[in-house]
Amino acid sequence: MTVVAVFADPPRPGLVLPELAETSPLTEDETAEFYAAMLRDAFLAAARSGGELLVNYRPDDLLPDEFVTDEPAAAAVRALAADTLGDLSDVRVEKQVGSTFDARAGNTVSHLLNAEDARSVAVVRGNAPFLTRTLVDSAAMKLRTTPVVLGPSTNGRSYYAAFTEPIDFAGAFTHPEIETLAAHGHDAGLDVDFVPMQPTVGTGEDLLTVLPMLHARREAGRIVPKHTAEFVAEHGLRVVAEDGEPRVVRN
Repeated sequence: MTVVAVFADPPRPGLVLPELAETSPLTEDETAEFYAAMLRDAFLAAARSGGELLVNYRPDDLLPDEFVTDEPAAAAVRALAADTLGDLSDVRVEKQVGSTFDARAGNTVSHLLNAEDARSVAVVRGNAPFLTRTLVDSAAMKLRTTPVVLGPSTNGRSYYAAFTEPIDFAGAFTHPEIETLAAHGHDAGLDVDFVPMQPTVGTGEDLLTVLPMLHARREAGRIVPKHTAEFVAEHGLRVVAEDGEPRVVRN
């Protein structure tokens, strides 16, 4: 069984996806709502898979001071998970440890593999709306024979990184992330495999990929990420061509 660690920030305006608010029609408040919607879909994908969901939140002492509020980060993330999943009896909610994302991911993976004897551990960030139960289970199958399985995303990023053995996580998520992760796996003497590419959302440019995919799947009657799709529909987000250039607009 793969422990799927979804790395989650409390969905607070200005803290989450700041570049998206700066480069898209969305305000900081709306961007926080969008992040929360994608995070919900990540929780669902992991919980419905054959793996074990670990909600790995960034605690208050690792947040910039201006984003620490009266509501603890743990409570905010736990409430979002509970509202999404209902029963959390089979869900682990634990804080991240480390000053950088590399360190926090490395600490989580290494602890689960070494101290808890987990068979495999996946690192997932809550900004990949098309992560599905099927993808998680497909990666788990690959992990039976390959120690490192990566999910490439647009612009050299990754949306999924899973391990049956630890690697050197120092700088492992340095851009281009997918290439660096593969190199660190190779340097550790480990074979590396991949699951299909999926987009992630970090900037307004990313919406030029995600929104048409979402609308196309809806038009075709295919499964869409529930909470992300509801947010997009509620805010009327679409991509149109103006003077031959794609642009994100609100209906």
